[in-house]
Amino acid sequence: MRRRYWLLAGLGLVIGIGIPVVLGGRELLPVLGTISWKLPALLMLMVLTAWNLNAGRVKLLVEGMGKKTTYGQLLATVMATEFAFCATPGGTGGLVTYAYLLGRFGLSITQGLALCAVDQLMDMLFFMTALAGVLMYWLVRPGALHLGWQLSFLGILLVAVLGLAWLFLNYFRRFLLWLNAFLRFLKISLAKRHSLIRWAIEFRRSIQVVREFSFLRLLGVYLFCLGYWLLRYSILYVVVRGLGGTLSWSYCFLAQMFSHTVGQATLVPGGSGGAEASSGLFLVPLLGGAKAAAAILLWRFATFYFYLVIGGPAFALLAGRSLWRRLTQKSGE
Repeated sequence: MRRRYWLLAGLGLVIGIGIPVVLGGRELLPVLGTISWKLPALLMLMVLTAWNLNAGRVKLLVEGMGKKTTYGQLLATVMATEFAFCATPGGTGGLVTYAYLLGRFGLSITQGLALCAVDQLMDMLFFMTALAGVLMYWLVRPGALHLGWQLSFLGILLVAVLGLAWLFLNYFRRFLLWLNAFLRFLKISLAKRHSLIRWAIEFRRSIQVVREFSFLRLLGVYLFCLGYWLLRYSILYVVVRGLGGTLSWSYCFLAQMFSHTVGQATLVPGGSGGAEASSGLFLVPLLGGAKAAAAILLWRFATFYFYLVIGGPAFALLAGRSLWRRLTQKSGE
């Protein structure tokens, strides 16, 4: 199974690099040759700053559960999680690694998963706010680019996930009844059904603890989340501006969000291939093949390859070979 994972990952990397090379053609190397070292350095600084903001978010969540942390542990946890997210299909390894590493702070598995859920809900709240802001910007700027179907698709997806989370929290008894009936339909044994239901109850209890956090703590978590994603989703804009392009921040934001969604749906580690192809659809018509290809390579360097190179040692130090075997084994199935 792990051999299948490495084959898939290697194929994804080849396709991910090959797509920009094909798009850029012979003009790609001259364009890359004009790039100053300051641009990649700025991108790496943005990523490192974003990771520190994310560490601040984890600190507020973990200490809200009454656990103590250190800055080094927090930053290493963020880096290892980012690596696992990029190195596994659909980013599934990121959540598993995050919950596992939170256990190093004394949290139970259900508490760790509850914090993961809160983390994801904060992210979705940011994206809902950002999509609403982009929509309003396009409404007041008639000359702006209108990509209504992409915006609608992403908005509906986020609303659906938030709606399911709301139903889980507010109609928990009905959820348990439905879960039990579904598991019985799948012919799951009574002991395993009871185990899963107990896990769901403990998970909701942990979520309830998080809901008791003070308003200031939750606001702080959201502000760290806001800073992280604003930096993360400004990278393509900075790249385009550094290459002499004039695309708006809102357009670059939508291109990255759509490409991220498509990339995760491909179930290839890091979304390789899907992210490059979908971002090319946004960038090539406005920048031309060579500049678009250079922008994709720089953007993916900062948000994918750099994550693997820098986050890998942190993952190896904290999570170790046993968790990596588990993730790759699961990915290869």
